Amino acid sequence: QVQLVESGGGSVQAGGSLKLSCVASGPTPNTMWMGWFRQIPGKDREFVASTSRRGGEVRYGDTVKGRFTISKDFAKNSVFLEMDVLRPEDTGVYFCAAKRYGTDAEFEWWGQGTQVTVFS
Repeated sequence: QVQLVESGGGSVQAGGSLKLSCVASGPTPNTMWMGWFRQIPGKDREFVASTSRRGGEVRYGDTVKGRFTISKDFAKNSVFLEMDVLRPEDTGVYFCAAKRYGTDAEFEWWGQGTQVTVFS
């Protein structure tokens, strides 16, 4: 069973930055697609960002484009989310996810989530 563990959440003032990390462990494939989603209170889970196995394809949700940056350590199956110019509406639980297959495939494994709180 692949396990994903997130870290780096916390509280920050609006306009500030946070960097989330996620490490995969267990019987992981050599490389995986990895991504971030978030659950904002009262809303459906929202796609934040994803990166392909080797980083050649990177996608962002519309609400975070230009402010968030996803990166990956391919050798360690780790993924990071640099979040800049944070807004109160970015507050929520952020989940790391991973999958073996490409663009339209569902994410197969999920972390437990890490809380991000942005205060004004």
